[in-house]
This record gives sequence, structure tokens and C-alpha cells, in this order.
Amino acid sequence: MDNKLNVTYIILDGYVEVKKYRFLYFVIMFAAYVLIICCNSTIVFLIVIHKNLHEPMYVFIAALLTNSVLFSTAIYPKLFMDVLSDKQVISYSACLFQWFIYYSLGGSEFLLLAAMSYDRYVSICKPLQYPTIMRKTNTSMFLVLAWAVPVCQVAVSVVLSANIKLCHFTFKGIFCNSLIYKLHCVSSGLLNIYGLVGFVIILLLPVLFILFTYTRILIISYQSCRAVRRKAAQTCLPHLLVLFNFSCLSAYNVLLSRLETDFSKTVHLIMALQAISYHPVFNPIIYGLKMKEIYKHLKGLFCPVNKV
Repeated sequence: MDNKLNVTYIILDGYVEVKKYRFLYFVIMFAAYVLIICCNSTIVFLIVIHKNLHEPMYVFIAALLTNSVLFSTAIYPKLFMDVLSDKQVISYSACLFQWFIYYSLGGSEFLLLAAMSYDRYVSICKPLQYPTIMRKTNTSMFLVLAWAVPVCQVAVSVVLSANIKLCHFTFKGIFCNSLIYKLHCVSSGLLNIYGLVGFVIILLLPVLFILFTYTRILIISYQSCRAVRRKAAQTCLPHLLVLFNFSCLSAYNVLLSRLETDFSKTVHLIMALQAISYHPVFNPIIYGLKMKEIYKHLKGLFCPVNKV
């Protein structure tokens, strides 16, 4: 506690021998950040400049990848500073802000995936009604809700936590997440209940909705012709891969990280690095390779064919 400035500082105790491996940490994190920015921005750029990609499905993909860029930009610069510093510390207010960014953008990812699954459901199961249902107005509304709902949800938790007294000042992680509750002197029943409600609203319900829509798509596709089955496979498989990867990492972070486990610090560090790098790196790769139209424009960008 800094009494003079009345600022509470928290020690980040999630690194393994940071003094010995600080430059290795920095190189790995910096390479991951550059890769995330380049890959995601390239796909978003292609979607913006090509009019044939101005469809709801691709708009949602662009929003998802933009979400990854915002998420990484909010997390990685602080990690760079930490690994190059002698002491890994963060003020409590900055920790709360990092927590807010991490969970609000993480929740947005699930809601964006839910919007994408609904778009695919309407496109495949109700093709004649698709232009009416997925109008620009409705698409914009889905985007606003996908970002606004988690922001409002997580903001309440941050406000409730801001004035809670701290008795512990060592955080067992490299960035602030739900483990921040373990720093409080007294466990707040209200915060725990509200956190569970938030978990249901921005994670569990979207996942159940996604599973329901893709189940319906698979049933309709199985009963339809080969062309419908091919379309379903080409457009739904990338979304399912992204959902599976992100759900597994989120389940670990939200649930297992709040339990008393015997995992070593090295295991927790590896899982933390995966949580902030895995899906921002692989999402654009999955969509770039699996989505036919995006792959075609990527190929044209990096392997242009000179017409005589």
C-alpha cells in the first residue's frame, strides 16, 4: 500500500523465473502480438474492401477478428512492460480495468459466435426469409448487443469490487481475471452470485443457443440435397472449430482458475498464455483457410496472377 499516493499495488506472481527468461518471454509475446495484429487486420481489411464480402456472415467475422485485435491491444502492452521490468506490479485500479476488458471482450466473442450461428441457421434453414430477417438494421443491432451486453454486465462487477477491502496483494497470474476475488478480505456472496449470473448470460446461454442452431442445421442438411449439405459444411465447420477452441479455454479460465488446484505455476502460465494468444492467432487462420470467399481474396492478395 502506498499511503502517500493512496494507491494499492498488486504483485503479479504468475511468471516462472522471469529474470532468467525475460527476453525469451518478450520475444514470444511480441511475436504473438505482431502475428495477431497482422493476421486479424488482413482478414478485416479484405472484408472491408471487397463488396462481395459485405454480407452478414462476413461482417460478423470482421467484428470477431476486430474484437481479437482490441483484446490483444488491451492485454499485451502491459505484459511487455512486466517481463522487461524488475518488478511485476499493477495498481488495483488498472487491475480492475484489465479484468473489465478481458471479460467484456471475451463475452462479446461468445455473443458474436451466437449471432453467426443464427445467421447460418437462417441462411440454410430459412433461405427465402434470409434477406428479410438479416437486414442491415438487424445485423447492426446484433453487433451492438454483442458488445454492449458484456460491457454492462462486467461493469457492475467492477464497480462492486472497486471499494472492497483487500487483505492479499499477491496475484497468482500474469494478468487480472476472476482470481482477483481471492485478494478480498471477505468473500462477497453478492459478487459470487452476480458472477454466476453473468457466466450464465454471456457464456452458457450463447453456447447452448449455438449448439441448438447447429443441431437444427445438421438435421435440415441431412434431410436435404448434397448442395445444402456442402454449404452447411463449408460455412459451419470454421464456426464450430472456433467455438470449441474458445469454449475450452474460457471454461478453464472461468471455472478451474477459481478452484483450489494443485497445478504448478508453469501449468498456470502456459494456460494463461494460451488464453490470450490461442484464439486471436488461430481464428483468422481458420477463417482464412476454411471460408472459400475469404481464401480466394487472400490468395489474390499474396499470390496475384498477372493477366497478359
